[in-house]
Amino acid sequence: MELLKQTGSASWTDEAGIQIPANRITKVEKLKENKAFTLAKEATKITKSLSDFKELIRGIFAEVEAAERAEAKVEKKPGKGNFTWYNFDRTIKVECNINERIDFDQTQIGFCKELLDQYIDENIGAEGEAVLIKELVKSAFSNTKGRLDAKKVMSLLNYRSKIKHDLYQRAMTHLENSIRRPDSKTYYSVAIREEDGSYKDIQLNFSSI
Repeated sequence: MELLKQTGSASWTDEAGIQIPANRITKVEKLKENKAFTLAKEATKITKSLSDFKELIRGIFAEVEAAERAEAKVEKKPGKGNFTWYNFDRTIKVECNINERIDFDQTQIGFCKELLDQYIDENIGAEGEAVLIKELVKSAFSNTKGRLDAKKVMSLLNYRSKIKHDLYQRAMTHLENSIRRPDSKTYYSVAIREEDGSYKDIQLNFSSI
């Protein structure tokens, strides 16, 4: 959308498209018009700079990772992964983190939950895995906000090789069938090492750019 600054015009156009004579515009309205454009102009410049920097850091990451892999003679496998590197004296840390969102098909995850509940009910007096799974299922399928906890739900797959019960195996099949990965976000960060040895991020909030 193109923004048109109205300061100095003989008439101003309001949000309804109505022409208002300039002599009816108050000093405060004129001040806000002028300052709003100043802020919008500077904000646009900053966004453009961040966008350019994001392209720069993306290219540098690709270059450094390729060089490291070539030196180590390790080919990059299909898929995405996190990557961290430092300058020579480790005063600067540069990171790339991939945040892949996981969703679940409601029908399939519903079948999974029903089978898990049935497995727990049938093994309520058992020791070992059944007790652990009961607590894990309880917290995984209803966190403090009453929603699925994706990480805990996914952790149920870790027990597939240990729990051979048919109900549990069927539940895990439905869990696998329910998994959806609609998108992922890449986060870049540059951090400087503090006197205490910790790293403090330089604020670069361009994940949405």
